[in-house]
Amino acid sequence: MDFVQSLERGLAVIRSFDAEHPDLTLSEVAARTGLTRATARRLLLTLGELGYVATNGRRFSLTPRVLDIGYAYLSSLNVQQIAQPYLEALSERVHESVSVTALDGADIVYVARVPTKRIMTISLGLGSRLPAYCTSMGRVLLAELAPEDLAGALPERLERHTEHTVTSVADLAVVLKQVRAQGWALVDQELEMGLRSVAAPLRDSSGRAVAAMNVSTQVARTPMEELHERFVPELVTTAGQISEALAKR
Repeated sequence: MDFVQSLERGLAVIRSFDAEHPDLTLSEVAARTGLTRATARRLLLTLGELGYVATNGRRFSLTPRVLDIGYAYLSSLNVQQIAQPYLEALSERVHESVSVTALDGADIVYVARVPTKRIMTISLGLGSRLPAYCTSMGRVLLAELAPEDLAGALPERLERHTEHTVTSVADLAVVLKQVRAQGWALVDQELEMGLRSVAAPLRDSSGRAVAAMNVSTQVARTPMEELHERFVPELVTTAGQISEALAKR
C-alpha cells in the first residue's frame, strides 16, 4: 500500500492548531491528534527543523511558512489571481461582500474574498470552511456532481442551523436539480438567520466548475425582489467573465 503514515501524522499535527488553539503544549498536540507523546514530539521537532513550527518553552505554534502550502494550491488553481479584479468591481457595484470558494469534501473553502460590511457572526477569510449543503456556493458545486459522487460530498447528518435549513437529502436533491437547471443558487437564511446569498459557478476551458462565487447580504438590507432582479444578473454576468478568463489560461 503506497500510503505514508508519517506524512498523514505530520499534517494532523499542523491541523491541530486553529483559531481557538493558536499555541499548544506537547500533551495537547498528542491529545488533539490521537498520537502518543513520543510520536507527537518527533513530528513537532521535525516540523520545527523545517520551519513550520516554532516553540517558546513548553508551547508550540505554527509559523508563516505554513502559508506556503496553501499558497501553492491557490497558485495552481489560478482562480484567485484571475478573479480578484472582477470580484472587487462587483463588490463596488452592489456594495456587498463577494467571495470565491472551492469544494473540499463536504465543505466549501474560501479561496478569494472581498469583504464589505461584516454580515455573519463568524469571521471569514481565506481558508475558512463552511458546510456545502446549506450555502449558496456549496449548492452550486454540489449540483455539478454525479449522483454517485454527491453522497460522498454530504455529511452523515444535515444539521439544522436555522428553522429554514434543508435537512432532508431528498429535499436537497430537488433543490440541487433546480440549481443545475437555472445555473445559480439562492440560499435564504439557511446557514444563519438574517443572511442571504446568491452564487454561480466558475468554469474552466472544459466547462468544469472549478469554483463558485457569491454575493452575500442581509435580509434587512436586501429584499428578495432585489436579489432576483439586480444581484443575480450582476453575479451571473461576472461569473461568465471570470470563466472566460479562466478558459484562456
